Amino acid sequence: MAKRIDRRAFLKTSTGVLGAGMVAQAAKADVPAGRDPFEYEITRTDEEWMEMLGEHDFEILRGGRTEQQRSSPLWSETRSGKYLCRGCDLENYSSFTKAYPGKGWVFFTASEPNSQMMAQDSGAEMADEASDITIEVHCRRCGSHTGHILLVNGQVLHCINGASLTFVPDEA
Repeated sequence: MAKRIDRRAFLKTSTGVLGAGMVAQAAKADVPAGRDPFEYEITRTDEEWMEMLGEHDFEILRGGRTEQQRSSPLWSETRSGKYLCRGCDLENYSSFTKAYPGKGWVFFTASEPNSQMMAQDSGAEMADEASDITIEVHCRRCGSHTGHILLVNGQVLHCINGASLTFVPDEA
């Protein structure tokens, strides 16, 4: 029987993020989405976010949690199209930049211009050493947590929660 690896374990074993030798270990964001000092174009109360997203997706987009491996059908989506932020419909990624490392999450080589913000994530579940950090990715327009940037098979990739995206296929 094949050993299953969850995203937290995958993140813990990924090294060399952006060539800096960082170990990705985050399972929850340092600062919950939208609670940093940046002024976002789209803001909602926690109650409005919860009603819009439901409890599971609220924990991912607003609480910075990570979805379970292979829990989103988007990880294996191969059609041409665009990936919008589930929190505000801003186009975050394109199928043109989608990568398929076979790890069970949605991966991209790059985001759309002016769509994502990055921050250092060094949550309490991580060691206090400077090398134990991860780069967290948030939607630029609403602040929703989308995922992390890490090294996978020698390539720097955006590892994104499918729950944070809405896929819109290209018209045939």
